[in-house]
Amino acid sequence: MKVSAVFVKGFMTLVLTMLALPSGAQVNDQAPKPIIEFTTTQIMTIIEGAPDYFDEDPDRFYGEIGAVLDATIDWRGFAKGVMGEYASNARYKRLDADGKKALRAQLEAFTDIIKSGLIRTYAKGLLAFSGSKFEIVDGDDIDPTARSASITQLVYGSGDQTYTIRYQMGKRRDGSWRLRNLIVEDINLGQIYQNQFASAAKAANGDVGRVVAEWNVAANLPEDLDDE
Repeated sequence: MKVSAVFVKGFMTLVLTMLALPSGAQVNDQAPKPIIEFTTTQIMTIIEGAPDYFDEDPDRFYGEIGAVLDATIDWRGFAKGVMGEYASNARYKRLDADGKKALRAQLEAFTDIIKSGLIRTYAKGLLAFSGSKFEIVDGDDIDPTARSASITQLVYGSGDQTYTIRYQMGKRRDGSWRLRNLIVEDINLGQIYQNQFASAAKAANGDVGRVVAEWNVAANLPEDLDDE
């Protein structure tokens, strides 16, 4: 099934927002399923109110989404994941002092690009979810000692469209769960961005600084999306 670009844009923001879960015990001490349920509810509240003011004040919507994302999200960790092997600890250790300094600067610059780009590019896509129905179909029997888990959610869109979303969760050292990746139907968003960065770096003969400078979040959407 091809997936609408608007759908993917919205869910990418939903992913990032879930990465920025509130730091209070109300979510940190819970299992993956209630975390997803709680966060979906919070995001849908923002979406449902946005049509009343978005056309006149889109910055308000972007600001509300950004505020949630900025609360606790590890933007640097997300950017490092997209850079993949080009920002790996192994590569960093192989570099000389000047190389290490350059890589740190590249990672910081890419972090800023990822942060600003994702908020602006994907937040508007969330508006398409107003009134949608969400249903989690598993996640009740996750082993409490597990370090990772996958939660499946069905999203009932317009008409008879139903999308399958898989949330890949990981447990941190403090015992709290965080979302690490999202798969929309057969589109693995985290892997797509990492592959595209690797491809761009190869084309630039390993010039990571050039890839970072030329990176455009909107231009790096999956190419096979059915953009409506």
